[in-house]
Amino acid sequence: TNLLGIKAVIAESFERIHRSNLVGMGVLPLQFLPGESAESLGLTGQEVFHIRGLSDAIKPQAVLPVIADRPAGPSLEFSVIARLNTPIEVEYYRNGGVLNTVLRKMVQ
Repeated sequence: TNLLGIKAVIAESFERIHRSNLVGMGVLPLQFLPGESAESLGLTGQEVFHIRGLSDAIKPQAVLPVIADRPAGPSLEFSVIARLNTPIEVEYYRNGGVLNTVLRKMVQ
């Protein structure tokens, strides 16, 4: 998934296994804040998303701002929860997934 250029997935909720599979592949699972959804925010799927606050300092369950640039009309800013639930998942994400993490440790 990451090799196809998908860097993040925004959803209302995640099944445990799907969320952990995304993290394992180096894709950031992001969850809308309670009471928000693509529909309530007026998102159509035509937007280009810019996720702010992604750095090596990201923490589990961090709230991150997202800017959605619409093809026609003003940009929309909203917040999401980074569903990296543990420090180990943060490490997997930083390294681009489980495989990259294991390979880095083997090289060291």
